[in-house]
Amino acid sequence: MKRFGLILALLLASPATAATIAITGGTVLTAVGETSIANGTVIVRDGRIAAVGQGLVIPAGATVIDATGKFVTPGLIAGMSNLGINEVDAVPQTNDARARTSPFSAAIDIAPAINALSTPIAINRVGGVTRAVVGPEMAGEIFAGQGAIISLAATGDILLRPRAFQLIEMGEDGARIAGGSRPAAWLNLRNGFAEAQRFARNPAAFESGLERGSLIKRIDASALVPVVEGRIPAVIHAERASDLTAVLGLLREFPKLRIILIGAREGWLVADKIAAARVPVITLPLFDLPDSFETLASTRSNVGRLVAAGVDVGFGIFGGDSGTQARNLPYQAGNAVAQAAVPGGAGLTRGQALAAITRVPAQIFGLADLGTLEAGKRGDVVVWDGDPLELASAPVAVFIDGIAQPMTSRQTELRDRYRDLAPGALPFQYRQ
Repeated sequence: MKRFGLILALLLASPATAATIAITGGTVLTAVGETSIANGTVIVRDGRIAAVGQGLVIPAGATVIDATGKFVTPGLIAGMSNLGINEVDAVPQTNDARARTSPFSAAIDIAPAINALSTPIAINRVGGVTRAVVGPEMAGEIFAGQGAIISLAATGDILLRPRAFQLIEMGEDGARIAGGSRPAAWLNLRNGFAEAQRFARNPAAFESGLERGSLIKRIDASALVPVVEGRIPAVIHAERASDLTAVLGLLREFPKLRIILIGAREGWLVADKIAAARVPVITLPLFDLPDSFETLASTRSNVGRLVAAGVDVGFGIFGGDSGTQARNLPYQAGNAVAQAAVPGGAGLTRGQALAAITRVPAQIFGLADLGTLEAGKRGDVVVWDGDPLELASAPVAVFIDGIAQPMTSRQTELRDRYRDLAPGALPFQYRQ
């Protein structure tokens, strides 16, 4: 058996095509329930997972990677992020997440701005993230715009699905931007949806001036049509329990809505209502500080209590610089497991925690062929040097659609460039 590092180097040196690969000998965590396969094998052929199990027959001509002593998981999926649209949060020229002075809102589409060469993409890929949901941030309206889903592959078109959802800001921030109160924000929201319904019924009338009293532009009303018709989900940010209840109440007025809650720090207080409505949640277990009046009931047990109530919960890192740090998702998942050991705490099992950063985000956003290690799924596979939910562990190989990805980023290149300078030597940029 050839050494792991040599095999990976050969894969990376070859053209970016999906070869037949057999990853053998590792502990395979499939993200299906609590399934863990000791001394397991994952076979990837033509970019898809062909088989997973023990004692599998290795196809002739397959490249065999010995993962003995290592862990094998599906690629991580960020349930929300700013990857590809935010390079440095404090530098507006590099931040396309927030359209601060735009006259448009719901119609804003982030897809054309996604930069495959953005530095955080490679950094997160090295961290095991293979796909990401990318969302805009609210600026001048409660309707922030249309998000996308991307691949983090080093080659090819990374845009997996444009205009994948509409992001809507409610709660304190929504109230502030809508005129200063929650009633104003809810009226703004309902008016936007009602305008979209009117536009769908008669676009010509809307355009010809019969809707002169409208508070929403024609192009924004058009962008909300697939939302009110349930063709794309409405990702609604709300934190306070009463706001979450109000969001669920929208389903009575607009029954076709497909709502995804994001944030939901006080979700545990109304977990039964969220579960009954079959509305999924994107959040983080370490959202535990009462840092605003709408998050006074924050607790690290929020995720555990939501899941115990039957709510599908996926993890996503969003907002500012944090939105480009999806590689920290395993640490969030590990903390969710640890919370179960805290007296009086509610946490997740290891299988549930892994699912929250793989299978569940895939399910929430309709990525049916991603998120688990099962035959027929896309060949997004990560090999770790240790338990992926432990802080000290890191990926040693990442495959996207069966193609080995480079395990380098700007961070690793800077590390390699400067760590071995002789004492007193000038950094390269200072040399004459």
